[in-house]
Amino acid sequence: METMEELDWCLDQLETIQTYRSVSDMASNKFKRMLNRELSHLSEMSRSGNQVSEYISNTFLDKQNELELPCPVPKSRERKRRQGQQQHQQQQQQQQQQQQGGMMTQISGVRKVSHTPSISGGTGNRFGVKTDQEELLSKDLEDINKWGLNIFRVAEHSHNRPLTCIMYTIFQERDLMRTFRIPTDTFVTFMLTLEGHYHSDVAYHNSLHAADVAQSTHILLSTPALDAVFTDLEILAAIFAAAIHDVDHPGVSNQFLINTNSELALMYNDESVLENHHLAVGFKLLQEDNCDIFQNLTKKQRQTLRRMVIDMVLATDMSKHMSLLANLKTMVETKKVTSSGVLLLDNYTDRMQVLRNMVHCADLSNPTKPLDLYRQWTDRIMDEFFHQGDRERERGMEISPMCDKHTASVERTQVGFIDYIVHPLWETWADLVHPDAQDILDMLEDNRNWYQSMIPQSPSPPFYTSDREGGPRREVEGVPVASKFQFELTLDDQDEDGESGMMETTDGHDGVTLQDHPSDPDGVDMATRDVSPAET
Repeated sequence: METMEELDWCLDQLETIQTYRSVSDMASNKFKRMLNRELSHLSEMSRSGNQVSEYISNTFLDKQNELELPCPVPKSRERKRRQGQQQHQQQQQQQQQQQQGGMMTQISGVRKVSHTPSISGGTGNRFGVKTDQEELLSKDLEDINKWGLNIFRVAEHSHNRPLTCIMYTIFQERDLMRTFRIPTDTFVTFMLTLEGHYHSDVAYHNSLHAADVAQSTHILLSTPALDAVFTDLEILAAIFAAAIHDVDHPGVSNQFLINTNSELALMYNDESVLENHHLAVGFKLLQEDNCDIFQNLTKKQRQTLRRMVIDMVLATDMSKHMSLLANLKTMVETKKVTSSGVLLLDNYTDRMQVLRNMVHCADLSNPTKPLDLYRQWTDRIMDEFFHQGDRERERGMEISPMCDKHTASVERTQVGFIDYIVHPLWETWADLVHPDAQDILDMLEDNRNWYQSMIPQSPSPPFYTSDREGGPRREVEGVPVASKFQFELTLDDQDEDGESGMMETTDGHDGVTLQDHPSDPDGVDMATRDVSPAET
């Protein structure tokens, strides 16, 4: 009896200091509180500040951690008009679903793709695609192992088949087709089929982006700090995940699909809607004629690869960003290296944590590329955002933050995006693989400074509104952008929220704690930042 009482007392004490929570969980919650405080301040400063805060909250925080932001109450007449339109839309959607009938047993988006002789690849083609510009393409692909390969030129010289071309070259470079006995014609057929399921009429989330993320992942896998860390199967899974991670993307956000009661949102219960769909389409295409590139893997290998790919693609849901960053921060604080400076990742959980963050970094790598490439990506994502905003305006819906072409500021958007999201992520990755990513960080900071210099120094036209739907709106915004907002893990037991005890742990870690560095004392400057990613 006495022993049971002692056990109960011990469990009570452990529960009090929350040792059942991992350090990464506590770090993630801390980061979210820090960001919420900054966004609360930002949202109260101006209309643009509220828009920026709402965008970051909606995109980069999980649903249960979203910040409730103040928003103006629409006029009753306008509210009634929008309600009427929404009811009409719901009735139309119900009618369409009734006409379709039956269970949703098929994966939408999967279709037969014909490969015309002009673009079809084959074993006789040097880069997997048939092109009359092979020498120019060969010159482009000399940079396959370099950060900043010009994927736009690759597309131009490969008959707009950049994904097939890049993947073929990477698999040859890494000898993956021989290692996993992948028939060349099967590989080319699958890649052309996969690329055909990316929408060429979507400005950003198309096969160009997939090729860029795949090549970026290929480079990150080759960083010296990760030399010989990952198995061939893990490398295959990471590159495959990058290739399929946005297939059949419709050019709108998860929230748009949820708000419009789309079939995909219904199928996946509003949870990582697009990411689940990309996975379903990617794996389904393996079942098409002569498309099973994994046909010679063992059953165990296929199961392991599928589990890893699912893990990595689901991690590209931007609402998981803060959790990924917290996990990476925690790993940096507790990392172990071999005598030669290579990271020691001796269990599946740690290896997958690095691979998830690696693909996430590749997905958010546009601002780290040469400026001429970065600017092209920015133009494309803003075009896609504005297209979604136009659709929302046509439906009488509230226009998503950063999607209103009448109010968005591209330059402020990119500066804020780098300060809040991209720089903290890449700085942490650079700490993990130090000093391998220093050049990438330097380019990121140069690009940030360029966009900062392009922000107009004089005030914008005075604020006014139009009673017409979609009318222009302006604010006086001549204040310079604030200094970068930073997250930092320290070993000091400090927490301004009075939660110092929470961050201690006996789970094999030396009292890792979190400390946030507030924004510049002149934090009012932050009210001018329009934050939106160059990729989502």
